[in-house]
Amino acid sequence: MAEPKDSPLMEKIVSLCKRRGFIYQSSEIYGGINGFWDYGPMGAELKRNVKELWWNEIVRKREDVAGLEATIIMSPAIWKASGHVDTFSDPMCDCRKCKKRFRADQLCEEQNLTLGKDFNGKHVFPAGTKCTNCGSTDLTEPRPFNLMFKTYVGPVESEDNVAYLRPETAQAIFAQFKNVLETSRQKVPFGIGQIGKAFRNEVTPRNYTFRSREFEQMELEFFIKPDEAIEAIHGSVVTVPETGHPGEPQPNWGWQAWHQYWVEERVRFYEGIGLSRDTLGFHRQTAEELAHYARACVDILFKFPFSKRDENGELKGEELEGIAARSDFDLSQHQRFSGKPMGVFDDELRAAWGKLPKEKQDDLWKRYFDNRKKYLTKTGVENEAASKQATEDANGLAKGQYIPHVIEPSAGVDRLILALITNAYSEQTKSDDKGKSETILTMKFHPRVAPIKVGVLPLLKNKPDLVKKALEVRDLLRPWMNVFYDDGGSIGRRYARQDEIGTPFCVTIDFDTLGEKGPELKDTVTIRHRDDGRQERLPVGELLNWLLPKIR
Repeated sequence: MAEPKDSPLMEKIVSLCKRRGFIYQSSEIYGGINGFWDYGPMGAELKRNVKELWWNEIVRKREDVAGLEATIIMSPAIWKASGHVDTFSDPMCDCRKCKKRFRADQLCEEQNLTLGKDFNGKHVFPAGTKCTNCGSTDLTEPRPFNLMFKTYVGPVESEDNVAYLRPETAQAIFAQFKNVLETSRQKVPFGIGQIGKAFRNEVTPRNYTFRSREFEQMELEFFIKPDEAIEAIHGSVVTVPETGHPGEPQPNWGWQAWHQYWVEERVRFYEGIGLSRDTLGFHRQTAEELAHYARACVDILFKFPFSKRDENGELKGEELEGIAARSDFDLSQHQRFSGKPMGVFDDELRAAWGKLPKEKQDDLWKRYFDNRKKYLTKTGVENEAASKQATEDANGLAKGQYIPHVIEPSAGVDRLILALITNAYSEQTKSDDKGKSETILTMKFHPRVAPIKVGVLPLLKNKPDLVKKALEVRDLLRPWMNVFYDDGGSIGRRYARQDEIGTPFCVTIDFDTLGEKGPELKDTVTIRHRDDGRQERLPVGELLNWLLPKIR
């Protein structure tokens, strides 16, 4: 694991993750395998909570989103159509002296240099680029390295049987778009959500779990009408500012409004699981940074300890999630390569088009034609063929037919887990009466994501009545939440253990619970709050109703 040398906080986080069962190095007993990580008991619960919260917010609570779970291995034709086979690569180089391998752009970045390109589009090093390991300037020329993991389907390892572990989850959604549209009985605008594994053979995995070779994505492809269709139906397309929530979705929203809507909705989600706006940042990609399929993209950043700093010394942040306006590129590509139609028929558009003045029809037709031709020529279609196809597409629009555009919020589960752990990490130094200091570690997870919601603790484990009552409380809560029963050591040490794994509430069963100090306290328990140590008493019968709103 390559950790930044100037990040002591990351060293503490890595240590905590192993010590408390959040994250382990994969295959550790055999020396580990770089870029792969296993989630321990606490990490598995944290990860499951995050995915469940995302699924509830994105899929279950919305009437305009359906779910999908696709296979990891798909037809290689999908990756040819999407461009991954030909272009999904990073520039790689080697130091001839020390034999260390680098991603060329990251090597330049570490030296405040920019990797350039020659007239043929090949990457070239700027003058003065050196190996950051040994200082040598004897580097190989940057060369493209395809990031997809290749495998074979069937008993014969031949080129006819080549397949790939998916480098992203989005393409499965595009490939199944028509099936989901028909079986879910949705209408555009609507989305398809998916959580799943993806794989990228990174040249140099780095920053712990932030950039690894196996990871999980939470991805939504939200399909919308092209702006020309919106304008034909509603007379105009609403405009919204680049920042701020545009409000509840409206029928006259074009791609810009939908894009801003999903940026703000995703920020709301992060705030709802404990990441304040102070910990987040935003980067609106420039035209030079945009992927070939994108009209716009906003990256939501988290200020990790290894993030770069600005001129004021403040952390800039690293990408947590990208919200891209992908235009109609992906569905168009799959339509071209598969020969299967990916367009939809819109009754509302067909009816509205016939009522438009001829001048307006011509204007919308021309704009749609220009956009379709631009896409086709960009993908290598010759001018004459592109004009012919764009004409067919524009004529289709006039008949109520179009290929939907896409807004894509795409978040990395593993990056989010690392962000939540980093955000929760809190140290406090306390001194006793003798001046001896002690560092107290608390993981201040939001209760919604905390791996353990409640610790149930009998005051003493050698008192059968206390143990019996504690087990009853545990069994009362267990069907509703993840409960940790702990009877080992002093009550103070048990509180400390629960604090260190981020448990927001501890329930202590003591002699008052048994009614030994008066009948008024019988069947009450002490609830201890993790973040401030505050304690309060509550009847056992009210415990569940008290807890549930706080952890959901």
